[in-house]
Amino acid sequence: MGASILIGILITFLVIILVLYLVQRLPLDARAKQIAQIIVIIIGIISLLKYLAVF
Repeated sequence: MGASILIGILITFLVIILVLYLVQRLPLDARAKQIAQIIVIIIGIISLLKYLAVF
């Protein structure tokens, strides 16, 4: 049970990093990239908190 939670957290973390990388590659201005990064980070934190059974 503990290993599956750890694997889920690791996969979620890797997906967050991948999406942040892809946002950097988008042809947007700096302000739009910053907003997109903040949204991805917030969604990622909420997803990680779900794995830790906070929500």
